[in-house]
This record gives sequence, structure tokens and C-alpha cells, in this order.
Amino acid sequence: MTKNGTLSYDSFVKKIFIIIAAALIVIFAAGIGFYLSLIKFAKLPAGGSAVEKVVAVKPGEGLKSVSQRLYDAGIIRSPFKFSFLARIKGYDKRVKAGEYLFSARLTPARILEMMVSGKVILYKVTAPEGYTMQQVAVVVAETGLTTAQDFLKAAGDSARVKTAGIEAETFEGYLFPDTYYFPKDIGPEKIVDTMVRRFHSVFLPDWKKRANELGFSIHEIVTLASIIEKETGMPAERPLISSVFHNRLKKRMRLESDPTVIYGIDGFNGNITRKDLAAERPYNTYRIRGLPPGPIANPGARALEAALYPADTDYLYFVSKNDNSHQFSTNMVDHNRAVRKYQLNR
Repeated sequence: MTKNGTLSYDSFVKKIFIIIAAALIVIFAAGIGFYLSLIKFAKLPAGGSAVEKVVAVKPGEGLKSVSQRLYDAGIIRSPFKFSFLARIKGYDKRVKAGEYLFSARLTPARILEMMVSGKVILYKVTAPEGYTMQQVAVVVAETGLTTAQDFLKAAGDSARVKTAGIEAETFEGYLFPDTYYFPKDIGPEKIVDTMVRRFHSVFLPDWKKRANELGFSIHEIVTLASIIEKETGMPAERPLISSVFHNRLKKRMRLESDPTVIYGIDGFNGNITRKDLAAERPYNTYRIRGLPPGPIANPGARALEAALYPADTDYLYFVSKNDNSHQFSTNMVDHNRAVRKYQLNR
């Protein structure tokens, strides 16, 4: 203090230093407090409700918007802390788009991990063995992933079929029957691609070699397998059914398979008529010799295997016993007798 009552320069500087130091301490303490509260926030669920809610993250959507919707849904307690937590973890630019299923029982840290890893809701699609492309389209459409029309457009894109190295105009026969899990925004093209990739993973090199040994292309084997699949009510009979078709092909006999006739009829009403059997259609194996132009359904692994490895028989005919099994015959006389017994009830 000077004689006139004013602060000396040294005293002024000291006072300023004390004020700054105090401010820094307060800021540091506040920062530590916020950091500790952030750690607590990251580990503490917003509530005890187990009710799960769907939260969709749009492509390119900012984390601020996502945080606010999580808060509005009661999933987190603070959108600001959630966004800040994401930034300090380096997650703010790594959140993946898609549908997520969250509940208030999840910690913010876990929610962030799920969004960064892309742990989105997956929709189950089960394509049964022997379903046609149209039937698979309906199954996919029922999940809401796409429309049947858009799926058929993707499955019937001849340019994409050629790019996939398949000798056909559509992916009929190559939509491998299996159970799949897809995210909401996958799109019909990727669904088709996944099913076709599954086919290629099943049709192993040994099978390709076997097809070549038999004098068949892969497409012809898939076509034959699709007919076997549609004709078989009892899985154990697949090799026997296959042997009949192989024997008929060797003898240049018509396959005379009802499912091929049905496949070639638009709007089939459930009844095959004499007119249908006599019609000149590409898939009518009562009229054409050899295999039809392509598969009539999507065969499973066992049908493909049966097409490649038929049973060693002399059978040329079979007729349904009306219990999912068949009576096999080597000649027309025995076959007609079986038809009278099992179909005409004589």
C-alpha cells in the first residue's frame, strides 16, 4: 500500500495471481467434478424399466439429434452428457446407422458400444426348401425388409445374374433355403446376394467335379435338384427319385414331372388338366425331352446331393402312395398296377 492509499504494483500483481489461481482451482475442481459425474453417468442406467424401444439412426445423422431422441424415449438421463461422453471416447463419428433396440436398463456406455459396433435389430427370414422365387419374395416381404415386387426385381435382374456367373436369366434355384438375419436397411439386392453366396458356400468344389463327371453343368444339376425337391415328400426318397430321372434322361425318355408343368402355368389353380399336359410349354416335361430351361424352385443341400449322387436302381417310374412316400417301378406294367392301386383305388 502506498502512502496515498493505493496498491503497489507488486501487491496488485500478487492479488491478480491469487484471483487467477483461485479461478483455476475452481475450474479444475469443476472439471474433476464433471468428469466424475460423467463416469458415473456412463455406468448408471437411466432407470429400471425393461421396456425396449426401437431407436432408428439415419445415415449421416448427427449424434446430437440421436442423443435427444434417446433422452425423449427415456433411455438416457442427459443428451448433453451422452454426446460429450461419445466425443471423449472418439465414438461421435463412428455411430452406425440402423435400427436399435434399447431399454432404460442399459448403461449409456453400453448403448454407445452397441451403436459403434452396429448391433442393430436383425430380422429373421426363413426360406424353406423347395420354395419358388415368388414364394421367397413373399416370405421376405412379410418381414417388412422390402416389398415382394422389389425383391423379385432384384432376383430377376439378368445382368446381375450374369455377373454372378450363373447360366440363367434369374436367380431362381440359387436363393439357397436357409434361415437368415438381416438389418432393416439392407435392401433387396443384398438380401438376394446373401442367399446366392450361401448357395456357393454349400455347392463345394467336389460337387462341381461330380457334376462334370456326370456330364452336367452346375445349372443343370440345380435344375434337376429343384425337380427332385418338388417331387419329394419323404426326404429319404430323394436319391430314389433322382435315380428315376437320371435313368430316364439316359434313355432319352421324357421326365413327365407334374411340378414342372405347374411351374410353367401362370395363375395355376391347383388342378392339372389334360390340356396342361399337352401344352407346348418350355417347362412341360410331358412334351419336351430332357431338363426344362431352368430350376422350378430353390433346392436345399440334400436335394442337390441327391441330384449328384442318385441311388443305383433300374427304376423308371414312381407314383405317390398318398402318404408322402412313393411306389417305384422298373416297367410300365408294374407302374400302371401301382397307379390303379394308389391313385384309382382299384
